[in-house]
Amino acid sequence: MLLLLRDISHSLYTVRISQPFMLATMTINHLIAYGMQVLQQAGVDTPRLDAELLLANVLGVGRAYLYAHPEEEVDAGVLQEWQRHLERRARREPLAYILGKAEFCGLEFTVTPDVLVPRPETEVLVEAAVARQPATIADIGTGSGCIAITVAVNLPQAQVWATDISEAALRVARENVERHGVAGRVRLLQGDLLQPLTGMRLDVIVSNPPYVAESERLSLQPEVREWEPSQALFAGDDPLQFHRRLAAEAHFHLREGGWLMVEVGLGQAEAVASLLEEAGYQQVRILNDLAGIGRVVEGRYR
Repeated sequence: MLLLLRDISHSLYTVRISQPFMLATMTINHLIAYGMQVLQQAGVDTPRLDAELLLANVLGVGRAYLYAHPEEEVDAGVLQEWQRHLERRARREPLAYILGKAEFCGLEFTVTPDVLVPRPETEVLVEAAVARQPATIADIGTGSGCIAITVAVNLPQAQVWATDISEAALRVARENVERHGVAGRVRLLQGDLLQPLTGMRLDVIVSNPPYVAESERLSLQPEVREWEPSQALFAGDDPLQFHRRLAAEAHFHLREGGWLMVEVGLGQAEAVASLLEEAGYQQVRILNDLAGIGRVVEGRYR
């Protein structure tokens, strides 16, 4: 078995894996070991886990099946598909895009390169919103819809509006809304930030806006900088430009006593808290993620 990595100086790897007939009698155990080696050489952070998830997906089984049947041989058709998946991951395409799905707050969501891959730290934003028990809530820049839908699932009486400037992202969100049976309570609106909410007053507004400075692009992992949608990640020269807009405009769409909650990047929490205070929000506080990093800033309108 042979793995060739070429053009390593470029941002993406060109990967060639041995022909299927060379692997024709490979067992599940062999494939996991081989996949792990390939992904290690490509620089993937979790090579064994990813190799297992890719193989389980191609076989249509759970990871537990792989451990229960380590000596099972895999047929040539499955091998070809698995190799295609492995090549994609070795080029550092996000695992979620290859699988076409990602888990968030215990729910499974369809994801494509048109939307960000849901991240565990964003669960802090959902928890903060659900804790306020709002009857009406808006998710600004919804992407896959994971925030809006998770809130709707956890608050069966709530009405949720989800906005995004990208029609492609809204198509993914629409699929997820249908998937989780909340089409009657999650309404998708296209437009720039809060613009689609004209004339509305809500209990809570949440947002995970772009907050990465363009100058930080090269410091990001290839999975992020090369594959995820730039429009949803980067905020130009001012990483807080969208937070500034939300702080200045959200109160026009909040009921008195309503809450604005925004996700922030590493080291941004204090600055965003100041933005909310300057805009007249009260009870401003920073919520940490499991790593102790300030991840969400919330404030009450009057």
